[in-house]
Amino acid sequence: MAVAPHDPSLDDLLFLDGQVLVVDPAGKYWVRFVVRRVPATPDRPHGLGYSLTLHDAAGARLVGFDNAHPPPGRTRKKRATRDHRHGPRTIRPYEYRSAADLLADFWTEVD
Repeated sequence: MAVAPHDPSLDDLLFLDGQVLVVDPAGKYWVRFVVRRVPATPDRPHGLGYSLTLHDAAGARLVGFDNAHPPPGRTRKKRATRDHRHGPRTIRPYEYRSAADLLADFWTEVD
């Protein structure tokens, strides 16, 4: 089994597990972080199970980065990582590079 290379920003991402943060002065939008170590596999070579999401006041997801399932259009023949991003009406593959990049990409989308 492959071992994921050391990522110095990983501890920062793991520290956010379980956090829910209000991200605007009016309290209408909030983010939630779910981040756990999992065994490294071809689907999750970085050894993480994660979900970073932005929600509106009603709880609807507006933006999300996760790897809970393969992106649409991926079949067993086209095995790829599960990393992807959700937009208001889209789901696209996401190239996970590091924990720091994941956080930066997520906050860019939230902004």
